[in-house]
Amino acid sequence: MAEEVNTTGWDAIEEAATKLYGDQEPKHYGTAIPYLLGGQDPLDGLSAYKAETPSPHWHIITFGFSELYEKESENAEYSGYGFELSFRVSRTDDEEEPPAWALNLLQNMGRYVFNSGNVFASGDYLDANGPICLGADTELTALAFITDPELGILHTPNGRVDFLQMVGITEDELEAMKVWNTAGLLEAGKGQIPGYLTDLSRTSMLQVPAVQESVQIGIDRDGSSTGYLFVDQLTWEPGKKGLFKKKPSVLTVGAKQAETVGKLLQGRLLKGRDLRLVSKEANVTLELAPTTGFETVEGTVHLRLDETVVNELMHKLLPIEGEIHLSSTNDFIIQVVKTYIKDQDGQVISIVG
Repeated sequence: MAEEVNTTGWDAIEEAATKLYGDQEPKHYGTAIPYLLGGQDPLDGLSAYKAETPSPHWHIITFGFSELYEKESENAEYSGYGFELSFRVSRTDDEEEPPAWALNLLQNMGRYVFNSGNVFASGDYLDANGPICLGADTELTALAFITDPELGILHTPNGRVDFLQMVGITEDELEAMKVWNTAGLLEAGKGQIPGYLTDLSRTSMLQVPAVQESVQIGIDRDGSSTGYLFVDQLTWEPGKKGLFKKKPSVLTVGAKQAETVGKLLQGRLLKGRDLRLVSKEANVTLELAPTTGFETVEGTVHLRLDETVVNELMHKLLPIEGEIHLSSTNDFIIQVVKTYIKDQDGQVISIVG
């Protein structure tokens, strides 16, 4: 006789969905071969429900970031990675199946988390470096994560599960989230994206003057919540003493991130908060200080910038290749280099700088 499988984690997610949708039978997409056994899809399943409010859409819920069966992790507080994703995608009246691109995107999120170990939390964002639906004519090129307003937080026998709703966002909305915060921007634009629905045809909510004004007020008032930024292109080369002339240290940053860093200086350093930049090659912390200088402590470079230099860099850090020399120090320079944006196959699709 086959041993009965413990599905308490899975059942808890289904129960949460049932509270919203009653006896509606969802469109469910299971995984034939488990990921650990060589299957292509890391998530055990995806369920798509038809929702009508605030407008017709698919409400897709993942099964697999949390512990669906037996409790295996030693963390008693959280189940698995501690979250499941949801995704609300606009639906036309005659649609009987959720769009394949949305299902594929959620599985790609699974691959990202399972392979990197990086987890999502409410307020996070992710640059897709291209349309979130491959090949689509859409301005949505990034994703934000916010607590699902209806599913919220679930307490299961295996621990806590936060339902994080994924929201498709535009490039300028992503930049605004970096220099302010995710929740603030989504709240300011909720009239444009009610229910945080993802609609591939929408334009940026920042094109609405009232939203743009509200966001700017928030940035000026609160500064930026982004204290940590992963930067693909970031290196630090210590200076060298020459026979006649000292060679300055060089901070190299990619053109795509240069402008973002410049904007963050206002929302972080000028608000008395540090900004940490991290890549595979370097760990750099930018700090406001009375005088400009730097030191390296246990592998982390601490760049101390006076207020004049911060204001200088806010205007000079642009997505343009070149060297930036600072007015108050010759000890280090900033080198902005081209950023090559590649698709999933590693082909260069655009160049910044």
